[in-house]
Amino acid sequence: MIFAIRPEPGLQATLQAARELGLAIIGRPLFEVVPLRWTAPDAEDFDALLVGSANAFRHGGGALESLSGLPVHAVGEATALAAREAGFMVGRTGQGGLQALIDRAKKTTRFLRLAGSEHVALDVPADMTVTTRILYEVRALPLTGSDEVSLRASEPLVLLHSAAAARHFASECERRELDKTRIALACIGPRVADAAGDGWRACEAAPQPNDTALLALARDMCH
Repeated sequence: MIFAIRPEPGLQATLQAARELGLAIIGRPLFEVVPLRWTAPDAEDFDALLVGSANAFRHGGGALESLSGLPVHAVGEATALAAREAGFMVGRTGQGGLQALIDRAKKTTRFLRLAGSEHVALDVPADMTVTTRILYEVRALPLTGSDEVSLRASEPLVLLHSAAAARHFASECERRELDKTRIALACIGPRVADAAGDGWRACEAAPQPNDTALLALARDMCH
């Protein structure tokens, strides 16, 4: 059985995509996304928005309105879709993380990065600027008794969408004294796999950081 533990509403998208592939999957969200109070800077000070998650548009609130004239450089298709639905124009959509978008951008670009409290550090060229605003945080939830029963009842495969998810799930397994050698992990990228640590039945990273590649990996691992 495959378990997806990412927060809503991304969880539902993952469950739907998995079921379309014929995968048996259960959603057990171990996280919730909480909006934070923030103030938008003057849009005229920037050339574009740099956004690594659709959560920025889902939880950014009214402060986003003053930035709607800036083109969005989105980490992937889901984030680009959320941007368009929020009334933004998408300038570029990436496939390999925000760093790849930075590397392909004009070096003189002034980016405003809309992010969560935990976000990946970027290597920014000297003639480019990236100013960050924190719009939300992802809070971890404990494994419940029913989660524990489900995880003990089989040799599950758990989907991990972030390094924070990997660390939290590993910590919860230790707290609940679950046998990690019976649990396999499918991770959305190598950084996530590294964060999960050792001792699992299997731990593999998808070749591309998106749900399509992650679910293809999960399907291969199940077979």
